[in-house]
Amino acid sequence: MSERMKEIVALCKRRGFIFPASEIYGGINGFWDYGPLGTELKNNVRDLWWQAMVKCPPVGPDGQPVSIFGLDAAIIQNPKSWEASGHVGGFSDPMVDCKETKLRYRADHLFVMLHNDQTEQDEIKEGALLVAFLQDASLDDIQNRLEKLGKKYNQLRALHPNSYRKVPFTDERVQKVLGSVIGPDAKEPGTLTQPKQFNLMFHTFVGAAAGDENKAYLRPETCGPIFLNFNNVIDSCRGRVPFGIAQIGKAFRNEVTPRNFVFRSREFEQMELEWFCDEKDVPMWFEFWLDQRKSWWSSLGINLANLHFNDIDKKELAHYSQRTVDIEYKFPFTDPGFGELEGVAHRGNFDLTQHEKFSGNKMDYFDQVNNLRFKPHVIEPSTGLTRAVLTVLCEAYTVDESRPSGMYLNFKPAVAPVKAAILPLTAKDEHPKIATDLYLKLRNDYMIDLDIKQNIGKRYARQDEIGTPYCFTIDDQTVADQTVTVRERNTMKQDRIALDQVGAYLAKNLKAF
Repeated sequence: MSERMKEIVALCKRRGFIFPASEIYGGINGFWDYGPLGTELKNNVRDLWWQAMVKCPPVGPDGQPVSIFGLDAAIIQNPKSWEASGHVGGFSDPMVDCKETKLRYRADHLFVMLHNDQTEQDEIKEGALLVAFLQDASLDDIQNRLEKLGKKYNQLRALHPNSYRKVPFTDERVQKVLGSVIGPDAKEPGTLTQPKQFNLMFHTFVGAAAGDENKAYLRPETCGPIFLNFNNVIDSCRGRVPFGIAQIGKAFRNEVTPRNFVFRSREFEQMELEWFCDEKDVPMWFEFWLDQRKSWWSSLGINLANLHFNDIDKKELAHYSQRTVDIEYKFPFTDPGFGELEGVAHRGNFDLTQHEKFSGNKMDYFDQVNNLRFKPHVIEPSTGLTRAVLTVLCEAYTVDESRPSGMYLNFKPAVAPVKAAILPLTAKDEHPKIATDLYLKLRNDYMIDLDIKQNIGKRYARQDEIGTPYCFTIDDQTVADQTVTVRERNTMKQDRIALDQVGAYLAKNLKAF
């Protein structure tokens, strides 16, 4: 993990954004708890997505607002629905076990270092040691590991990552010489097994019995129940193609190697839209939603220079996808590369077709105007809410050695957990009362922090660390002339304004920030 990422993780723990789940019992890998500030941040991101998608959906190419309906479906659905979608039989990853460390890895997340002089067609010489690394290993991680192993194996002493290239662990040549491969955490070669498929779904049992007949699954994604409710939404809400169904909710995947903080975890939240349209209109709507998603990320304060739009090669598309563009972000642990943040996929009419086949219920749409019955095609903008929170945190983290905190979180006010802090200069005389009265006046409209303890410098530093845009300080001059000091987070500039104008000041400046 990069130093920047370590700093962000430490900040999240120290200031109450994100904690390890059940930490007092040693935690549980791949699960996280959101603290007071993390909950506010996540809710803000969630609400902004819901506002942009459901409550105030965008204006379409024809100049008219698009129609999108909200859904909150059950986490556990009839298990046949996951058979129809292909999750029961095909939702799996190739896994590799290490017999030495007892750790398990995704085969497609491993690579080995192969000398640049060796061509892609060359066979790997028997007895030539290879070292396996996780996909997100930095150059420093690689170099440190090679140096440590080199003390034991002479062949590795001269290795340097700049003179070697990455080769996928699944490469046929690597598989032929597994006995010469040292695992990512192993000390001896030959401890990694051949890749085997591993299903990622969590299963449970419904009812008193625990047999296969009562087996059910925690949903691995939120889009599944949207398709199951396609007819219900049309019938109850008079949905007319083109229209969308949106859902935000929990999803669960039994990730074998959860890592990079909340980037890849076993319990997470998704924000997904399924846009149903006529097949002939797919190109238009695909570009429309791709543009909308780009604008939304920008509205959160994400620098577009840190985003990469990866049009997936047709050979790598999911079986149901006819086109997918991955929106990727330059996370500290992927820099200079990118990690997936959102996918915009053309799913065809695969899902409706499968559920019609497995359920026996018609999943068609009847166009009364043209007297035509058809299965709409689907465009799916799908992003992780938890990944969105991580992205906002990474983007906001700003180093500034000139201030006591050494950094600040440059949140856009719309996502900032706390919009303003009320700080009485001292905890005596009239300062606390005036501060409390102001807090009570503002708290119905904004998330406000009333912070009375510690010296004012430490309190400013705390507000910088949690990304509060404005601080209002109550002092002796406030008592004398009813003015307060307002401090702006990014510039640290301080001005005096009238006490009774604080609400109007926030209303104006939070929007213009």
